[in-house]
Amino acid sequence: MTVRVAAIADLHMRPLVAGTFRHAFLQLADHADVLLLAGDLTEGGRIAEAELLCAELAHVPVPMVAVLGNHDHDRKQGYRIAAMLTAHGVQMLEGDSVTLELAGIRVGIAGVMGGSGGYPGHPGDPDNASPQHRERMRRGPLDAHILEQALESLDSDIRIALMHFAPVIDTIVGEPIRIYPGLGCQELATAIDRGGADLAVHGHAHAGTESGQTPGGVPVRNVSYPVLRRPYAVYTVEPTAAVA
Repeated sequence: MTVRVAAIADLHMRPLVAGTFRHAFLQLADHADVLLLAGDLTEGGRIAEAELLCAELAHVPVPMVAVLGNHDHDRKQGYRIAAMLTAHGVQMLEGDSVTLELAGIRVGIAGVMGGSGGYPGHPGDPDNASPQHRERMRRGPLDAHILEQALESLDSDIRIALMHFAPVIDTIVGEPIRIYPGLGCQELATAIDRGGADLAVHGHAHAGTESGQTPGGVPVRNVSYPVLRRPYAVYTVEPTAAVA
């Protein structure tokens, strides 16, 4: 038995792109069992953009699970955006998890926004630059710890890690090397491995690469819309098995 996981990130919803995803989302039941939304769902964290997003997601025929991204917090309205999405049937995660019964399989999803922090050979510097930069650099390792705990708490056949920032270099290849430390952190990959995830999904790296894996061999997928160039990707997951 398998579960079909649809995923997308970086919709950056605004009037210019309103309606782009609507038709495909309404057909999801033919192709997937769940839809994961990996952050930066709005262009700049505006309530009007969140309203457009809710219209895009109305009556989607499969369960939806999401985390917010950094741009969803641009105007410090992330809590309102999350509440709006919750009211429209989206299960919002921020350091916690949800378990769904999909195709007869218990699927656990743990979610965090994540943050920066760097990778081996590309270390971040949390003590310099802007306050926003410093906050993100410190948040990456902190959210990694939270993600590990959330994954370990799951009692499910499949475990999925959902985040906005990238856990590995593999899926940010294509971005300028100088900004690697700001795109994610290695600690997230460590959490994915230690937490026993079967799949990890993220966005944020618009010029990155779709497929990669953690040091422990867990498949990682960058589902940023500019990377996928399609309304969503679908990955087939089996209990204790690799991803198609």
